[in-house]
Amino acid sequence: MAAKKAQNKKSAAKSVSPFDNKGTRLHDIPPSTDHLTFMSQGWAPSPLEGVSAHPSVPFTKKRRAKLSKAYKGVRLVIPAGNLKVRSNDSDFQFRSHSAYSWFTGIGAADAVPDSVLVLEPIPGKNGHEALLFIHPRSPRDQDEFFRNARHGEFWVGRRMTKEETETRYGITVRHIDTLPKLLKSKKKVLVIRGEDAEVDKIVKATKTQDKEFATHLSEMRLVKDQYEIDEMKKAIDTTARGFDDMIKTFPEAVKSPRGERVIEGAFFTRARIEGNDVGYPSIIASGSHACILHWIRNDGQVKKGDLILIDAGAETDALYTADITRTLPINGKFSKEQRRIYEIVLEASNAGIAAVKPGADYGDFHAAAMKVVAHRMSELGVLPISPEESLRPDRGLHRRWMPHSTGHMLGIDVHDCAQARRENYTLAKLEPGMILTVEPGIYIHPDDEFVPPEYRGIGVRIEDDILVTKDGNINLSAGIPRDPDAVEKWVRKLAR
Repeated sequence: MAAKKAQNKKSAAKSVSPFDNKGTRLHDIPPSTDHLTFMSQGWAPSPLEGVSAHPSVPFTKKRRAKLSKAYKGVRLVIPAGNLKVRSNDSDFQFRSHSAYSWFTGIGAADAVPDSVLVLEPIPGKNGHEALLFIHPRSPRDQDEFFRNARHGEFWVGRRMTKEETETRYGITVRHIDTLPKLLKSKKKVLVIRGEDAEVDKIVKATKTQDKEFATHLSEMRLVKDQYEIDEMKKAIDTTARGFDDMIKTFPEAVKSPRGERVIEGAFFTRARIEGNDVGYPSIIASGSHACILHWIRNDGQVKKGDLILIDAGAETDALYTADITRTLPINGKFSKEQRRIYEIVLEASNAGIAAVKPGADYGDFHAAAMKVVAHRMSELGVLPISPEESLRPDRGLHRRWMPHSTGHMLGIDVHDCAQARRENYTLAKLEPGMILTVEPGIYIHPDDEFVPPEYRGIGVRIEDDILVTKDGNINLSAGIPRDPDAVEKWVRKLAR
């Protein structure tokens, strides 16, 4: 009985929301009839100036056409996603589902929560009609525009009308209120599940087929088109300027008890000014915090003489993100021990990047980097077996100091195409147009007694964003210093 009561209490707690089904906050004062009448009067037209076709339109049209050919006669439903409540008052900043953005071109500025893209089969013909269901701009003869805290213009700003959205993104647009009728009509349907509660409720689940659908959409993004490559370059350029900004804060960070957050704030500001946001929580890991792979508390001190590992990426308005790591000496000078570990990681990075080329196995760059790590850690005298033996899949003792994979696909998600099948991702061949990270590291924890004391607490990672080309690869982030001498000059120049 007690367990049942607790379960009921938990269910009730989950259902509580500070909004009603019209987006009105439950604690707001209801308007009087006179107020409603007054609010519906005296509004001048406010056209959205300069609406023109978005540069993604030719690319999203091709993406949808390719998807249509793969699912003849099947209704395809791709939601943008719902809002999530923060602090029982407002909502978290909305980011649409990556597949929705990829097929529509709608990024941060124009994304409207609860929107849904439907590819509706054309009766008697091959192909689909793309239908975009949205909350268009609130009409002034209804109270939504000033009462709805989730979609109202008074609360969240002006949304585009249906006509403006059609002009901007080249898709037929319908009001979201008409979606349930369409979804209830009988037809074979595939849905991206778990993003829109209303869609999940209306459309009967076909779990296996829906999972395969999500996998297919993820695999479609493995090879980037030119629009995506250009967005990635934009994200990396912003990130490069963000690294400059962070280094400039080093003197101030040293003075603060939470110096890591001083540095984090500088990067966040750059990402927000030039793009949408950071692409993922920034890792600002000073001293031995660099040995914690996902250190995102960023509340530590920054001390002269320490290294700081910074893993950060700016996200563009189109939601593409860079993912770059540099390890820097706070005082602009590597110690002898720091430089030795850094040079091992740099050698591993260079070996990994050299292995990235069309036709190569995806795992080749990881193997190339790990070979360097195993041999150099053996030379350091810390590997208890030979590097050749350690490199065997059934041994891997060198991975004590490099436990993660050496990279991943990158694009509209920081770990892009994550739902792709292994045979089409980690077990596949590299192709021109793929973008991936190469990010070897060495992490020597302060309590690691296998390593001499002078190396303990040193963590180094170097990460770059690599485009596979027809002839090999391009390091898109090569403009951010990597060589230890160049790194020292970079820090000394900016951290004055």
